[in-house]
Amino acid sequence: MNKKEIEILISPEEAFDEFSRYEAILRESGYRPGEVDYVHLRRRSIDARGRQAMVRLRADVYPQAPPKDLFGPWFVYPNVKPTSRRVAIIGAGPAGLFAALRCLELGLKPIVLERGRDVRARRRDLASINKDQIVNPDSNYCFGEGGAGTYSDGKLYTRATKRGDVGRVLRRLVQHGATPDILVDAHPHIGTNKLPAVVQALREAIVEAGGEVHFETRVTDFILEHNRLRGVVTAAGQTIEADATILATGHSARDIYALLHRRGVLIEAKPFALGVRVEHPQALIDQAQYRRPDRGLLPAASYALVHQTEVRGEQRGVFSFCMCPGGFIVPAATSPGEVVVNGMSPSRRDSRFANSGIVVAVELADLDVAQYGPLAGLHFQQEIEQRACQAAGGTQQAPAQLLGDFLKNRASANLLETSYQPGLVPVRMDEVLGTTLAARLRQGFENFGRKIPGYATNAAQIVGVESRTSAPVRIPRDKDTLQHPVVAGLFPCGEGAGYAGGIVSAAMDGERCAEAVLAVLA
Repeated sequence: MNKKEIEILISPEEAFDEFSRYEAILRESGYRPGEVDYVHLRRRSIDARGRQAMVRLRADVYPQAPPKDLFGPWFVYPNVKPTSRRVAIIGAGPAGLFAALRCLELGLKPIVLERGRDVRARRRDLASINKDQIVNPDSNYCFGEGGAGTYSDGKLYTRATKRGDVGRVLRRLVQHGATPDILVDAHPHIGTNKLPAVVQALREAIVEAGGEVHFETRVTDFILEHNRLRGVVTAAGQTIEADATILATGHSARDIYALLHRRGVLIEAKPFALGVRVEHPQALIDQAQYRRPDRGLLPAASYALVHQTEVRGEQRGVFSFCMCPGGFIVPAATSPGEVVVNGMSPSRRDSRFANSGIVVAVELADLDVAQYGPLAGLHFQQEIEQRACQAAGGTQQAPAQLLGDFLKNRASANLLETSYQPGLVPVRMDEVLGTTLAARLRQGFENFGRKIPGYATNAAQIVGVESRTSAPVRIPRDKDTLQHPVVAGLFPCGEGAGYAGGIVSAAMDGERCAEAVLAVLA
């Protein structure tokens, strides 16, 4: 197929106006209007390295009709047969849902068991956390249909491009209602307000093809026979047998980690990261990143920061995590008596606030593995989350401190306006985090303040604690079969097992596990 590949750098005013963008691409291609059948925009990214922020576009210009499969192929889910092999999938996050869809394509019957509620019913539980400060341990910002990503942003950017077909995951999302812009943008994002409908469409596709999805179905035990997993038992006492089980519970299913340990299933402590969420006026970040008084047609600016710290001769990284331009801070606790925060952005990213996790790498040497074994990281998280809750008064109000005050190690008499709905309480964050984590965060923030003007001042505040960055436990698996090395029929999957970090990488891992199940059962 004859086409011309174009890459241009143009102003935001041209890039975000459809007619101007078309003219600029044609001008670069050498074609005149009327000589082109179709222009396929392939990539759009912001380039803010120069004095003026510009937009880089890559496009294919077709003088004749483009190929029919340009945006495909779309996915067809054949109805499962009564004789199909049964695959229990624990968790309806991206890993679980995409595992189920891939099972359908491979002729396997997925049975998805989700402890939380469906996306619509789940909204009431989120309202209870925000307004009444009541945490439902089974339905919250982490648990429920779609997993943690459904109501905490919907970022689709991933560096895990070697773990699977990123384009395949994005096309599947578009087929089920996501904006086609995610196929183009360098840092694709659906938005918390749009993702629930996409998740619901994914579930409906599973059910329509003969798969099963069961909500409010918490797994409480495993059916183990001679080191083989035969099925699971639910909190209601129901026994569900399956030919294979994909364990895709997400990074906060602490009861599942405890169950695995209690039943003698091999698990391992793993490094993770923990810190705070920092909140700035979005206008401050826009001005610093774009170097202009207002961002105009440009999207809300983001940032990525990293610094290597040294405390008592030991080095640890401090880095930004899940930066949410034009977003909100939300309560992400999964049990009463703990305070956990996360970030989210709606699709338009039009909040007045920017927030990001700023976290410290926690290595195994930082944990009490001698006392807690593979659950040492989990205990480390819990202790800090519980201190955060106690310091802020025992509700879902969060401890916070002005960033400039934190750097000078002084108390904050007052705090800034915030996007965090339950509210903030002035607290010295050293009391919550401990001296070592606080010292590392200070070094990191001081470095970041030299990189972004106005960043490390009392124009910002830090909110605690950002502790659910990744799973503190790894469930081992064979690198070829993806099966647990000791328990046959168990396929650890996604972020909760330690093999993904975000929606897209988890979805790709879910697909890989479904394919691995077929290979073992064949």
